[in-house]
Amino acid sequence: MELANLAKLFINPLFPSLILLLPLLIWLKLAKRRNHNLPPSPPTLPIIGNIHQLGKLPHRSLRHLSRKHGSIMLLQLGYNQTVVVSSADVVREIVKNHDIVFSNRPRTTAVDILFYGCKDMVFAPNGEYWRQVRKMSVVELFSHRREHSFQFVREKEVEVLMDKIRGAAGGKGECINLTEMLMFVMSNIVSRCVLSHKSEEEEDGCSKFGEMARRLVIVFGSFCIGDMFPCLRWLDGVTGYIRSLKALSGEFDAFLDEVIEEHRGVESDEDVKTDFVSTIMQLQKNGMLDMDLSQDNIKAILLDMFSGGTDTTTTTTEWMMAELLKHPSTMKKLQQEVRNVVGRNKPKVEPEDMSKMNYLKCVVKETLRLHPPVVLVPRKTSDPVKVGCFDIPSDTTILINAWAIHRDPQWWENPEEFIPERFENSSIDLQAQDFHYIPFGFGRRGCPGMSFGVSSVEYVMANLLYWFQWELPAGQTAESLDMAEHNGLAVTKKNPLHVIPISLSS
Repeated sequence: MELANLAKLFINPLFPSLILLLPLLIWLKLAKRRNHNLPPSPPTLPIIGNIHQLGKLPHRSLRHLSRKHGSIMLLQLGYNQTVVVSSADVVREIVKNHDIVFSNRPRTTAVDILFYGCKDMVFAPNGEYWRQVRKMSVVELFSHRREHSFQFVREKEVEVLMDKIRGAAGGKGECINLTEMLMFVMSNIVSRCVLSHKSEEEEDGCSKFGEMARRLVIVFGSFCIGDMFPCLRWLDGVTGYIRSLKALSGEFDAFLDEVIEEHRGVESDEDVKTDFVSTIMQLQKNGMLDMDLSQDNIKAILLDMFSGGTDTTTTTTEWMMAELLKHPSTMKKLQQEVRNVVGRNKPKVEPEDMSKMNYLKCVVKETLRLHPPVVLVPRKTSDPVKVGCFDIPSDTTILINAWAIHRDPQWWENPEEFIPERFENSSIDLQAQDFHYIPFGFGRRGCPGMSFGVSSVEYVMANLLYWFQWELPAGQTAESLDMAEHNGLAVTKKNPLHVIPISLSS
């Protein structure tokens, strides 16, 4: 069917004219900027520019290009000019001197359709609406008090996960798909914190949510012709890309409408632990917001929580377990710490135990260094600006290659190696105060849900290591463990992680 549609496209009489028009449009755009001292650029091909150089894993391809053309580099991606930054020093200059100018996000077709025209917090343009939503998120949704109130959710869902692993392993050392189970538990944690699903409703509801979240990751990683060539946007309709976006958006829309309507009929009590939906609606009802949030605003904000809270935490936990399996001595050291802190024969890992697991925090930090949740941090300039000696025009897309910065030998010794000990006596934290370590972004657009996500990762990992020994399937060794990547909303393991859990009591 897709081949038939493409055939119709190429025989369309307008198609040759549009192809001929593209170079003219690109030339006119470049002509407007020829007086600027733009950053260096790799050689380009006609029409497509540098698109062919992005490859299947753009973060790796862009690091390779930056080594040849500089840590601040200009790419022509179809009709769009994009500046790629691969230097901590440039990030420092941006934050210190130009944070406001770099505070917008690129507006893509997927973002526009899925997030209700950028009415969320992550993709909303810098302005009063974004500031109010950000303030609400920091103060009410992701505060220390709120995070602490949701610990009971983590405890309950992790307990379910441990039972699920025991059942799947059958007590006989059978292999399990840990990636699938991590998606299950992280989906449930986010679903309960955001929507407050009751336990008897969770299995069906969360599996549907998890399936939609996975599809969201896929469409975000798909190539959109219209984002590169605006005059060819109609091609995305021919290929089915727009149709798939709208179908997914419709499913999320109906799902969130139902959730919001359920909450409208419930009186919220400030003394009762409430979910994000209840909190937002209660703030609006009590006149505590300086703006009125429409139903679309609320749905867009909730979708932020889904996409940011599930995929990134699942991916981080999966990479962390993979690195530990690849480095058995690190696994043994961490497991020893967890079991020493918790003690033997305890019914569960207590929340207060987590603050004593210093090496666990180092392992999390090192995992986030090698596998940051967002490898290419997107920004867009609101005004012309000079960075270093280069002119960056207004409305230019900026990609900060956090993955490359985290592996820069100028800042990291043996940067490609997994060495959690590098953080043991280090002042580097997750707050992006050190600009060579930015796993959750930086500046005013840094992720406000960082602490919420890290707490979930730490608690899940502590339990996995306390209750089980972990082995690779027969025929696999630490040296041969597959660490191939797949590009999407987050860079995930290309193939699921299959492992053998051995119960502590076995």
